[in-house]
Amino acid sequence: MLSAICWTSILVSAQQPVAPKREFRGAWIQAVNGQWQGIGRDAMQAELTRELNALQADGINAILFQVRVEGDALYASQLEPWSRYLTGQQGTPPSPYWDPLQWMVEQCHARGMEIHAWINPYRAKTKGTTALASTHYAIQHPERCFQYQDLMIFDPGLPENRQFICQVAQDIVSRYDVDGFHIDDYFYPYPVAGVPIPDDASYQAYGQVRNRGDWRRENVNTFIRELRDAIRAVKPWVKFGVSPFGIYRNQRSWAGGSATNGTQNYDDLYADVLLWVNEGWIDYNIPQIYWEIGNKAADYDTLIRWWSENAYARPLYIGQDVERTVKATDLRNPGQNQMAAKYALQRGLPGVHGSCQWYARAVVDDKGGYGSTLRNYYHRTPALQPLMPWLDKKAPGKPRKVKAVWTEDGYMLFWTAPRGKKPMDEARLYAVYVFPKGMKIDLENMNQLVCITADTHVLLPYSNGETKWTYVVTALDRLQNESKGKKVNVKL
Repeated sequence: MLSAICWTSILVSAQQPVAPKREFRGAWIQAVNGQWQGIGRDAMQAELTRELNALQADGINAILFQVRVEGDALYASQLEPWSRYLTGQQGTPPSPYWDPLQWMVEQCHARGMEIHAWINPYRAKTKGTTALASTHYAIQHPERCFQYQDLMIFDPGLPENRQFICQVAQDIVSRYDVDGFHIDDYFYPYPVAGVPIPDDASYQAYGQVRNRGDWRRENVNTFIRELRDAIRAVKPWVKFGVSPFGIYRNQRSWAGGSATNGTQNYDDLYADVLLWVNEGWIDYNIPQIYWEIGNKAADYDTLIRWWSENAYARPLYIGQDVERTVKATDLRNPGQNQMAAKYALQRGLPGVHGSCQWYARAVVDDKGGYGSTLRNYYHRTPALQPLMPWLDKKAPGKPRKVKAVWTEDGYMLFWTAPRGKKPMDEARLYAVYVFPKGMKIDLENMNQLVCITADTHVLLPYSNGETKWTYVVTALDRLQNESKGKKVNVKL
């Protein structure tokens, strides 16, 4: 059992800023780079354990785990074949047999982390895949896919493709206790100069009443709505999020766009992200603002401000590129990288409620000191997830029977879960605060939050039994609505 330890030694540090009480602190763990391909169960579990332990210590509270790369599965699916990115050959099950998604759900939850199942919805085959399994959707329905350069794509213009992807989503959400469902930035394919998208047949069948660009955007809009509804129908608490390309539109295309010059969601990928945000079709938005501050084509400073001003109807998290951030020089302080400047913007702009790190391994390997800086500075105290009252705003009951007890493992603080009749009323995690004698109990003071745990106990840092402390335990439900606190006085 992974048991939290509440250390009173981290209570006060005048040099450290108080972090937000609620902040999304995510990291993407990808399969598409082939890092898991054919390495086997034991090696993959060992590496993932190493990474999750490091990410937990670095304050990461959400893992976005890639489970569907190209119409395949890194989980046990009756709808799509096992991924070659897991076993080395599409359609071949892992041996020894195991289910990576189920294992990750258990591991993340044991560490108090959320896990979001991340899929690519439209990609049917990537460049390096030489053979598809006989059970693959594109083999069974080749007329529903098209080739674009080295990719094979589920034609977004076909209703049956949208229906199938929604079926895949419902299968994942119904069988796995995921906290979120996540799609990335690949909608219509990234354009190649001089290469048209070969969707004449579906356009003639479904789109002749409008121009092709508007028809393509409406295809993706319809898919986003249908996918949201499919997830809600199964488990209404599962968050639905998107990580689009970092530019919505350039000013040269639209006066309201950003002062940038690059590929555009709206015009090139046919992804009207602002519409999804403003209509509430998604629960969170993570634009991939991977460039450095000062980039001539796509300046990070310009883009984060633009998204802050335009996409505030839903929580905005920033997709951070770890390696580019630590390689780029701070324009005002040439002796350091851009991490401090980027985090000042992230935490200083309205509507920004956290970030997601691309990619998890770069944080784990502490590229440029990025992971250790999170651990020792920006994520020094834990954080709850941002609230999503449109999903649920009712707090659970408070913990019961909070008491300190001596055990053979040391001085422990125990409590009992509150009663909850429905899944959305149940406590999933607990926040533990500690206050020295004489300090006002204030659950908004994040310097006093010492741990967030899935357990119903913590090990207390007993010293000599002469110092008085007040511990307060609150319950968090699936959406991390927080209960009232239950307090107990102890001497440590």
